[in-house]
Amino acid sequence: MIAYRDIKVRYKQTVFGATWAILQPFLTMVVFSVFLGRLAKVPSDGIPYPIFTYTALLPWQVFAHAINESGTSLVANQQLVTKVYFPRLVIPISAVLAGLMDFGIAFVVLLGMMFYYGIFPTSAVITLPFFILFAMATALAVGLWLSALNVQYRDVRYTLPFLTQLWLFATPIAYPSSLIPAQWRAIYGLNPMAGVVEGFRWALLGKAGGVGSLLIVSVLVVMLLLLSGLAYFRRMEKTFADVI
Repeated sequence: MIAYRDIKVRYKQTVFGATWAILQPFLTMVVFSVFLGRLAKVPSDGIPYPIFTYTALLPWQVFAHAINESGTSLVANQQLVTKVYFPRLVIPISAVLAGLMDFGIAFVVLLGMMFYYGIFPTSAVITLPFFILFAMATALAVGLWLSALNVQYRDVRYTLPFLTQLWLFATPIAYPSSLIPAQWRAIYGLNPMAGVVEGFRWALLGKAGGVGSLLIVSVLVVMLLLLSGLAYFRRMEKTFADVI
């Protein structure tokens, strides 16, 4: 119910409504394609650059929306937190789930683009549900830490835009992970979104330079972040109503 409410509030009194779910990744893809793909000649592992970037922007949109919304979700719902008892974990989880509608809408556009370029999924597409779940788990893992920290330290809300922007360029969205030397690929996987993005490309396009050691490290990092985030959130949960 909270996720449904968040979706309604986000697009209430907007001119384009849910079209924003398409415009945001699509316009970002256009900017990357013009300035990085065409002018800077950034490689794309033999994949048409618009497809290369847009495929990565879909899981990134889920992640970026989730950490921004879940990071401030407890404070934004302080009336519920202080007046009604319910598992507080529902709030950041709802923030993550709300982003799935945007993903679904934007994914339809990707299918149209793939058809236009004559690209069809390989048998690896059967792993796509795993990578969707992987993207959500990554978003939730980070969101749990940020939401709990934001109750104690309101500086978190001011650092979120900078963190999101920095994380975008640290993730192989506009460039392939194959540019990273092989001996550093596993270390690069410490950025969990690197594994998410390259996994998406592999599942949908059958090509990616990061499936392997990079993905394994990313999965391990997400598991560690999620378990520690859950533990920290549950430990701090009892103080939310008093501190918030």
